Amino acid sequence: MYSPPETGSQNRGIVESVRGSVIIARFPEGLPAIDNRLLAGDDGAVVAEVVTHLSEDSVQAVALTPVQGLSRGAPAIDSGTPIQVPVGERLLGRMFNVFGDAIDGKEAVSGGEWRSIHSDPVSLTQQVTKSEIFATGIKAVDVMAPLERGGKAGLFGGAGVGKTVLITEMIHNVVGQYEGTSIFCGIGERSREGEELYREMRDAGVLDNTVMIFGQMNEPPGARFRVGHAGLTMAEYFREDLKRDVLLLIDNIFRFIQAGQEVSGLLGELPSRVGYQPTLATELAELEERICTTQNGAITSVQAVYVPADDFTDPSAVHTFSHLSSTIVLSRKRSSEGLYPAIDPLASGSKMLVPAVVGRRHYDVSREVRRTLASYEELKDIIAMLGLEELSQEDRKTVFRARRLERFLTQPFFTTEQFTSYEGKMVSLEDALTGCERILNDDFMDYPESVLYMIGTIDEARIGQ
Repeated sequence: MYSPPETGSQNRGIVESVRGSVIIARFPEGLPAIDNRLLAGDDGAVVAEVVTHLSEDSVQAVALTPVQGLSRGAPAIDSGTPIQVPVGERLLGRMFNVFGDAIDGKEAVSGGEWRSIHSDPVSLTQQVTKSEIFATGIKAVDVMAPLERGGKAGLFGGAGVGKTVLITEMIHNVVGQYEGTSIFCGIGERSREGEELYREMRDAGVLDNTVMIFGQMNEPPGARFRVGHAGLTMAEYFREDLKRDVLLLIDNIFRFIQAGQEVSGLLGELPSRVGYQPTLATELAELEERICTTQNGAITSVQAVYVPADDFTDPSAVHTFSHLSSTIVLSRKRSSEGLYPAIDPLASGSKMLVPAVVGRRHYDVSREVRRTLASYEELKDIIAMLGLEELSQEDRKTVFRARRLERFLTQPFFTTEQFTSYEGKMVSLEDALTGCERILNDDFMDYPESVLYMIGTIDEARIGQ
């Protein structure tokens, strides 16, 4: 099952106890190092990771595979190395689990270079401190919630509002614009979701520049907890060795925290606030701080974020937000109105949206768009009760501008051409800002709203006049 190059001490011990996914093993001839991979059982089928030294000759390990059939007295072998995954271009177009095993039904990946899933974040002296915009070619994102190159963006949304479509379009645009690589990391994904995403990416033609790695919902918490580190190891190779920009998509970062909570409970650690693990902040930082920009390239991450019970004061949400530079909120209401991508421009935002980073023009346009849309939201109740005719002339103009802005911020995607019959469009930031400016200046007040729906640049609106 698990076949990286075998190195290390092959130190032998015996299993002393098995409690859930926690294994205690005794090694009379020397303790395995923390994070070392243990192979337990008569056939070595149970893979575990050392997490604690309990005494001078015993260790505590968390199993990353099911422990059925493992009993006291069974052999435990220290491989002498941490868990390793394969790296390199040979991974493109493939799907893996936390051990680097192919789970797409194709031939196994063997030989070549394998690397430990554990590594320290890049030191501050090696990081590029200049803030740069990561253009996605998607108008609503680039204008209202620009992503940071080498930063982390949170993607919020329920089922069926277009998270997967937005992710596949970002992958398509990154491959075309940056000649980069995409890595999709599914943490706690349902098996159905992984299989559907694989087929959708294949049909959309973006799979050949993508690596997919999954720790599925039915796997032990140890595997789900480490799959993010495995995905980052693959991403770091593309950044440092092949000098490429990498788009790392994580779905869902809350499942990583949840897996850590389960592991902590199994280890008997005293829970912290709301039952979370006492090491929550450290564990999340160890993962998030590896996502950064260096002289060689950047790892830019888009992370789906589940907020428990919509409580933004929940410790998992608070600690996740502290790492994010952009938040993209998908709205079911906009989705039901047919406004795709269903990004809520008022709820979305970015730390990058300051004049010093994006420039005064971008800052002013985005603020004016936000102000116009916010005014329209306030006027909706009056319109519903009294009608548009009862508004003042100025308020009526605001409504006209807002409705045209809403439609201009829609966009046909390349990855949905076969479903919508709209030809996909990729729009530069300059063209998106120009379009918003012209709508705000009332250039399209005499045009029907429909000519601005599902177009790319603003010049295309003239065709439908």
